[in-house]
Amino acid sequence: MGYDFDKMTDRRSWGSLKWDVPERELPMWVADMDFETAPEVAEYIAGRAAHGIFGYSVVTEDWYHAYKGWWSRRHGLQMEEDWLIFCTGVVPAISSTVRKLTTVGEKVLVQTPVYNIFFNSIRNNGRVILESPLVYDGREYSIDWSDLEEKLADPQTALMLLCNPHNPVGKIWDKETLARIGELCEKHHVLVLSDEIHCDLTDPGCEYVPFASVSEICQNNSITCMAPTKTFNLAGLQTAAVMVPDPVIRHKVNRGLNTDEVAEPNVFAVGAAVTAFEMGEAWLEELRQYLYENKQMVRAFVEQEISGIKVVPSQATYLLWLDCSRITEDATELAEFIRKDSGLYLTEGEEYGACGRKFMRLNTACPKARLQEGLERLKKSVMAYEKRVESL
Repeated sequence: MGYDFDKMTDRRSWGSLKWDVPERELPMWVADMDFETAPEVAEYIAGRAAHGIFGYSVVTEDWYHAYKGWWSRRHGLQMEEDWLIFCTGVVPAISSTVRKLTTVGEKVLVQTPVYNIFFNSIRNNGRVILESPLVYDGREYSIDWSDLEEKLADPQTALMLLCNPHNPVGKIWDKETLARIGELCEKHHVLVLSDEIHCDLTDPGCEYVPFASVSEICQNNSITCMAPTKTFNLAGLQTAAVMVPDPVIRHKVNRGLNTDEVAEPNVFAVGAAVTAFEMGEAWLEELRQYLYENKQMVRAFVEQEISGIKVVPSQATYLLWLDCSRITEDATELAEFIRKDSGLYLTEGEEYGACGRKFMRLNTACPKARLQEGLERLKKSVMAYEKRVESL
């Protein structure tokens, strides 16, 4: 079956966070796709809505089977049913874990540039953000192992937030890298929370490695957050899972989620997830190919038309990290200029840590016609910005 990812669905009148912008603006910022979800999921939701009664819901047995089957089939991870806990979202799970498994004033390590909401989950709970910046060589990112171990060895470091695959740089961490992270964290008594929400959105032919699958060390000292929400564009349904193999850690996480009241599903959350995992695979494969083509389209356009920007290579997510260092030391100023000049709304890289100051993030998950419009706006505004800088 062919799915229509070229369809231009109007989202402005539907209370969309992404599209709650002035009429002239084109939003390509937040990680939210402009594609309708898999038809099978939409059909399930319509059928459930037609029932007409929306009382309290439970997590049914098929939810556990769906998660186990998906991760076994697609990612080679064998999990037990009792490892899984329902949660309303990955961010609530991260914030709850930070509160439950660390104390006020302790440090939580992140590898920057990284998903900006990590900072909120740490800071808002009175914990200390500890950055271990990734090393950028002008082409790709890697880990500064010396810096990472030094910061893990700090007795105040209690938790590491791992982004796997890594947002915003699109890095797929290989098995050897993850194993080394796991060994260092065990050595220094630091728990790992791995955010794997983007795991299904890898380029065709590329596969991510679940942190918990790497070794017993990684499995027994980790909490993994997973969800169908990025994969199938279901974030508004508030449905996710937390996988915790170790029973002692799992008990603490479970208590934290229940204390924070984020462990109960709404009427669509369980069934939509089950339907996505059991019936959405063909849709996902076509989506992955479409997203890959979109990313290639951006790379080719930028290389040919916008000499001041370089696209950082990536193998995962539909987000692209744009290196603007050739034209500015402050991409925040550039992003603000672009939005004012052409209406193109991108995310400034400094949102993801100070080392992102010379970068912007672009969301490519939209129909090709819309993406082309965004690229034309980007070209126009960058040219105008460069002329402005030259005239100063």
